[in-house]
Order: sequence, then structure tokens, then C-alpha cells
Amino acid sequence: MKKGFKSIAIKLVIICLVVIEVYPLFWMLTASLKQQSEWTSKPAYALNSGFYIQNYIEAWTRGNMDIFFKNSFICTVVSLFFIVLFTVTVSFAVTKMRWKLKGFVGKYFEFGIMIPVATALIPLFQIYSGMGLLNSRLCLIITYTAFGLSLSTLLTTGYLRSFPDEIMEAAVIDGCGIYKLMWYVVVPLMKNAIVTVLVLQFFFKWNDLIFSMTFISDQKLKTVQTGLLYFQNEFGAKNWGAIFASVSMCVIPMLILYMILNKRVIEGMTAGAVKG
Repeated sequence: MKKGFKSIAIKLVIICLVVIEVYPLFWMLTASLKQQSEWTSKPAYALNSGFYIQNYIEAWTRGNMDIFFKNSFICTVVSLFFIVLFTVTVSFAVTKMRWKLKGFVGKYFEFGIMIPVATALIPLFQIYSGMGLLNSRLCLIITYTAFGLSLSTLLTTGYLRSFPDEIMEAAVIDGCGIYKLMWYVVVPLMKNAIVTVLVLQFFFKWNDLIFSMTFISDQKLKTVQTGLLYFQNEFGAKNWGAIFASVSMCVIPMLILYMILNKRVIEGMTAGAVKG
């Protein structure tokens, strides 16, 4: 009897948590499809009477979402490429290679997790200003890459420590060099860890506000998050349908990506938890 009651209570708690998590997304999507007249004639929580796709068209054209998406996509994808490249090479070097400073280098990258983002804004701003890199995608790519390495390295080193050395020894016996060993043997077998890094870092970079707002002032170079701050100036405070449409367009890519790759992310997060 107690077990049955406990099971029902757990299910009720899970249902409540799901509703709490899903309802805001559902409300945001329905709000993005409301006509302007519905915001004044009905309560904000009321369901929309139809699907007003024009809100998305206005957000994409008048709201310059096409420009913001392009900037965010370029900065995010390029930084993800360098994050994966540096993360894999550093993690392999500090876990599977023997050299004097590998312990120091591993701790150096892990130490980066403890650095608050706010403390780096002013120094980075001065450096980029002196180098003439402000108002450029390059300064965002460099910053995204640098701040993404610490967590990514921690995740991949945890996986590589549990990676069996026997596989690498067999590859070396077959004549595999150090570079072929890493790129053709180790990397294909750690794809779950790499996918985890890609998904997590995509969320962080796509949702970045503080760096892009600090380093970018040119309207043509703003990313999606900073671009959303100027929607009120573009549409006015009353055009909520277009505003929610723009927010939905920012959230939907992350939802789709996680729905497709969530199993690999879970496997990558737990891959190095148990060694055996």
C-alpha cells in the first residue's frame, strides 16, 4: 500500500514539473501566433483564435532577425569548430601522452571554470579596443572559444581517462602514428563526448548576451540575444505578437537540437562517470 502511494506521489510530482516546464514554452508559441487585436480583447493567458503567421514574417524582415541569425550562426559555428579542435587535442595530450607539464596544463584549463565572466569584460574590452577588434565577429569568436574551453576540456578529459589504453596500444602496434591515433582511432570513439560539448556550448554561445552587448554596438553585427533588446524600438511596446515570434525563433533551434541529440548528450555526460 505504501509503495503504491509513493509511486503515485512521484508520478504526480513529475507531472507537475513537466507542466511547469512545458507551459511557458506552449504559452510563448501560442502568443507568437496571436493577432494584435487579441491582446486587447482577451486576457493574456487566453488561447489564440487562429494562427497569425504574419508575426513571424514581420519579425524576420522588419525586426532584422535575418541579420541577427546570420551573425549568431557564424560566431557560434566558427567558435564551436575551434572549441572542439582545441578541446580534443588538449584532452588527449593531458590524459594519454607523457610529458612534464601535462598536469599543470590540465589544471590550467580546469581553473578557467572558476573565473567569473564579469571580471574579464573590462580587460577584454581594452584589449580588443587597442587591437581594433571591437564591432567585429572575430572578437566574439575569440571570446566564445576561450570561455568554452574549460568546461569542454573537463568533460572530454573525464571521458578519455576511462578510455581503454589497450585500443591505442593495438593501433600503435599496427603502425599508427600519434596524429593518426588521435584523429582516426580515439576521436571516432568519443563522438558522444564531442556531441555533448557541441550541444552545451551551442546553448551557451547562442544565448550569449553579456559579451555581444559589451563588444558589439553596430546594428548590423548584433546577435539574436542583443537584437531582441531593440525590438521594442522597432515594433513599439504594443506589438507583442511579433516580439514573441522573434523570441520563439531564438528558442526553437535549441529545442530541435536537443530533441535530436539528447540521448548522445546523456551518454556523453555519464561516459566518464564509471571506470571499468
